Amino acid sequence: MRAATLRGLYAITDSKLLSDGRLLSYAEAALKGGARLLQYRDKSSDDRRRLREAEALRELCARHGAQLIINDDAELAARLGVGLHLGQDDGSLAVARALLGRQAIIGATCHARLDLAEQAVREGASYIAFGRFFDSHTKPGAPAATPEMLEQARQRFSLPITVIGGVTLDNAPDLIARGASLIAVVHALFAADSSSEVERRARAFSELFAHN
Repeated sequence: MRAATLRGLYAITDSKLLSDGRLLSYAEAALKGGARLLQYRDKSSDDRRRLREAEALRELCARHGAQLIINDDAELAARLGVGLHLGQDDGSLAVARALLGRQAIIGATCHARLDLAEQAVREGASYIAFGRFFDSHTKPGAPAATPEMLEQARQRFSLPITVIGGVTLDNAPDLIARGASLIAVVHALFAADSSSEVERRARAFSELFAHN
């Protein structure tokens, strides 16, 4: 999947939501529902478990034609030959690009700031991510981005734009219409009672892109 064609549902795992053995079954359900990117987000220090889970997720993504993205761990991404997402405090994007190579998908958190996006573009980002747009379980204190800022970013940058933070089936269509290439979802996707419900939600998010 080339960066220029990145578009659709971006599923992001949550170690608390997906505890008790739900990670792989729920992740696969999201992929069955059409998720194009799957980000493995686990801040724990259990490196052996993280490697094991990331390897399993890489296999699932390959099976469903999606891309695995590792959150904030360039060494793990390089070891597995997959993509990477970096926050503002998680190391140099330029260094990560040199480590992972030209073809790797590398995304950058830009909060609600166009200047951070400009820097990410200069350093070789594959996509830029803005948020939070709405009240968010995952990032309750993050700076608030606006739909108007999203429109400005779309006019200024040619890279795919990811939106994150409280995105739901109700508010996602407006963000897509204003220029979002990827809708990043955590709770609205994975806070579900069953894998079949995750798949249903993923399919509903994915279908939004067919109408825009």
